[in-house]
Amino acid sequence: MVDATSIPPALAPRKRLRQDGSRLRSIAALVLREMQSRYGRSPGGYVWAILEPLGMITLLAFGFSLLLRRPSLGDSFLLFYATGYLPFQLYGRLQQMVSQALKYSRSLLVYPVVKWFDAIVARVLLHSLTGLLVATLLLTGIVVILELDVHVDVVPVLIAFAIAIGIGSGIGMTNAVLLSYFPIWRTIWTIATRPLMLASGVLYIYEDLPQIARDILWYNPLLHMTAVARSGFFPTYDPQFVSPAYVGGFAFVVLFLGLLLMRRFNGRVQTR
Repeated sequence: MVDATSIPPALAPRKRLRQDGSRLRSIAALVLREMQSRYGRSPGGYVWAILEPLGMITLLAFGFSLLLRRPSLGDSFLLFYATGYLPFQLYGRLQQMVSQALKYSRSLLVYPVVKWFDAIVARVLLHSLTGLLVATLLLTGIVVILELDVHVDVVPVLIAFAIAIGIGSGIGMTNAVLLSYFPIWRTIWTIATRPLMLASGVLYIYEDLPQIARDILWYNPLLHMTAVARSGFFPTYDPQFVSPAYVGGFAFVVLFLGLLLMRRFNGRVQTR
């Protein structure tokens, strides 16, 4: 007898292509749905995605320009704080949005064609591309409007944003599972990460810190991330303390852990 569930080898690639095509359509539909709901309903839409970080960067630049003669790197307070804040903001936005991805798409996940992984990928894609677009516009605008003589090395900048995407996505998935079991985790996480921007090198560079602070904050991978981003805009800045093995390993571990937990507990995340 021929096993009805068996697939002839010649047909296996076709089935795989159909499945991949169905998954891509599902992800594209989820991305378009979220774009419409998040940016299409409010006046201005994507304009607010630009104005929000611009307002924070301007506030930081203005406030610290009153206290300091010049930033730790370069001559522009706006550029200095933008290069630290934008990758940090992308991390923060991703970990928050990914942790809510399955709840947001709960009504669509009842259809067999839509998988939990599609909802995660759709959110990561949308907010990563939005963050990169906003960062490109703001950084280019600062350089052009202020007529700064900047020679950008794109590679470390992209690496920094990749770190933000990896860590933000992994922590977001892990938090989603923890919240489904321990609702109080939201409060604990909020309190624990409140000083994170201060500890991640957004307002300073690692080399400005006293040795005792360096020894402690070195283990914060986001501090390495902001340093790598700034090295792409300030050629004289060479952050020797950055450990690619540590940061890459940390991002891989949290991303792998998040995917593992979400694969095991995605059903509970959807219903809680």
